Amino acid sequence: MIEKHIVLEDIDPVVFYGVGNAHLQILKSLFPKLRIVARGNVLKVLGDEEDLNVFEKHISRLREHLYHFNRLDTEDLLRIVNGEKTQSESATNVIVYSQSGRPIKSRSENQQLLIDAFATKDMIFAIGPAGTGKTYLSIALAVKALKEKQVKKIILSRPAVEAGEKLGFLPGDMKDKIDPYLQPLYDALEDLLPVAKLQDMMEKHIIQIAPLAFMRGRTLNDAVVILDEAQNTTPAQIRMFLTRMGWNTKMLITGDLTQLDLPHGQQSGLREAFKILKGVDGIAFVEMSEKDIVRHKLVTRIVHAYERADANKQS
Repeated sequence: MIEKHIVLEDIDPVVFYGVGNAHLQILKSLFPKLRIVARGNVLKVLGDEEDLNVFEKHISRLREHLYHFNRLDTEDLLRIVNGEKTQSESATNVIVYSQSGRPIKSRSENQQLLIDAFATKDMIFAIGPAGTGKTYLSIALAVKALKEKQVKKIILSRPAVEAGEKLGFLPGDMKDKIDPYLQPLYDALEDLLPVAKLQDMMEKHIIQIAPLAFMRGRTLNDAVVILDEAQNTTPAQIRMFLTRMGWNTKMLITGDLTQLDLPHGQQSGLREAFKILKGVDGIAFVEMSEKDIVRHKLVTRIVHAYERADANKQS
């Protein structure tokens, strides 16, 4: 008899074991010759070497499935043990799966252009109105690249520009003051990664979230780097950011030129970069419109109404 300890790394053991340890009970019934005991994220298995090797191969595939698809139901478990493909594995054009198991894929033509550009270009500008999925899709692409070990880290940044409320008036230390500006980035990450795994990655600096000012002096290698709300950068700031690019790095710059929070008269760095870099080899520009909005249908109507109002002011 041999005893093996199998560590369930990179996944949530609670999801792996199932509600009320249902998945664990199924595994015990499928492998009656083995004695299986679960302790936290460790499976202690006792049995003959041949049975142990077969069991370990199935566990490896179950872990891999849960890691990629963020879900594992009874049907998935049985299909995997029987050597069959699951429904998730048969799906096409999926970037990643959310924590609820929802497939994340393009929902408009321009969103697909962004996905295609990420595959072929090292620097991508995604410009468009609120609700077009620029930030969420960019973070999903970054998470996919990290999971597939194409890069070693994800770096997310935003300019800390006030939109009516001053930093100094907010309570707490500098981190407490800055975090509200970065919350949309946290929200997207929490939807795509288990909370415990996300915290671990942030503690190990595999995922880094920082204000734009903290980028100065860095060279960013082996990473997907995302600059969100880039319309609120100055020309000097965005130039500094773009020149941080290192080897094996992809940069995604997202922004909405209709939502400027810069002081009156201050030129947007994103607008200037659009004019200067358009046509540069290796850089892609994806321009989204109200047709790409994937939020509540009222968001499309609101954007359209404001566009009409802006056009009337200029005429």
